[in-house]
Amino acid sequence: MSMHLPLAITPTQIISLGIAFAFIVLGFIIFSFISVWLKAQSSGAPVSLWNLVVMRWFRKLPYNLIVEARIAAVKAGIDVEIAELETHYMAGGDIMQTTLGLINAKKAGIEIDWDRACTIDLATKGTDKSIIEAVRTSINPKVIDVPGAGSGRATIDGVAKDGIQVKARARVTVRSNLERYVGSAQEETIIARVGEGIVTTIGSAETYKWVLENPDSISKNVLSRGLDTGTAFEILSIDIADIDVGENIGAALQVAQAEANKDMAQAQAEIRRAAAVAVEQENKAKVQEMQAKVVEAQAEVPLAMAEAFRTGNLGVMDYYKMMNIQSDTEMRRTISKPEEDDDIEGNP
Repeated sequence: MSMHLPLAITPTQIISLGIAFAFIVLGFIIFSFISVWLKAQSSGAPVSLWNLVVMRWFRKLPYNLIVEARIAAVKAGIDVEIAELETHYMAGGDIMQTTLGLINAKKAGIEIDWDRACTIDLATKGTDKSIIEAVRTSINPKVIDVPGAGSGRATIDGVAKDGIQVKARARVTVRSNLERYVGSAQEETIIARVGEGIVTTIGSAETYKWVLENPDSISKNVLSRGLDTGTAFEILSIDIADIDVGENIGAALQVAQAEANKDMAQAQAEIRRAAAVAVEQENKAKVQEMQAKVVEAQAEVPLAMAEAFRTGNLGVMDYYKMMNIQSDTEMRRTISKPEEDDDIEGNP
């Protein structure tokens, strides 16, 4: 019985297999570079193979995406260099979105260069806006509701000089101003300024009827204030979407003032009553004090009489005469009391 042993692989064969594998990998890489290079060449946006190699192996950049962005720009008649695309990508920008925004602006006849487009793209990074939206808003105006949807309010409320509340809603048509889009105020500032203008216009009206009869006066007054200064937008129009009459704020304030005046008057009256009570208590205390003095003085009379007896200034007969006079006076007083009581009871 014979056994067949597997053939041993020689070192020369291993080296040959390694070289073959390396050639296959190298061929695949070269083919990927060549496919991108051919695409760029055939699209009229030539890129050298050396640039592709440098982007891929040295700068670690997505060369395929960069070439696609350059092809799109060149096809639209915009000459953007590979270096500019690389720089914007390394700065954290979205090169494809920036390129599409620049193409849209060119088609709409809006003059904007690559540097401005890159600045807008970087400024809108991390927000819900983009350069494409900015260009689109510049081409097709945008409508902003006042008050905004996130404010929690349905209307802007103002009070005319006659005290009547007027409620209004406005729609502001704006267009992006790409020249000052970066570093300028956004929609929130437009909403706040228009709301302030509406309240001011209503508050300056003599009567709410004038506001209801002339709603366009609000738009004209607000629009003439130059509310788009320092913002990223240009206000095209301000239209009053709805206007209505609210509460009688003036009457409510008068009622509240009357209640406050009444409470104040009651408080002052209570203060005066408390002061009067205090004075009365003081007078009662003074009367008690005077009565105490009278009692004290009456207690000294017997002592004075005894002293008069001892000194001889008062005799016994004088004392008897004084006592008789007091008794006679007391009798007369007693006799006269019933008559006085009868007179009092007989009066109606």
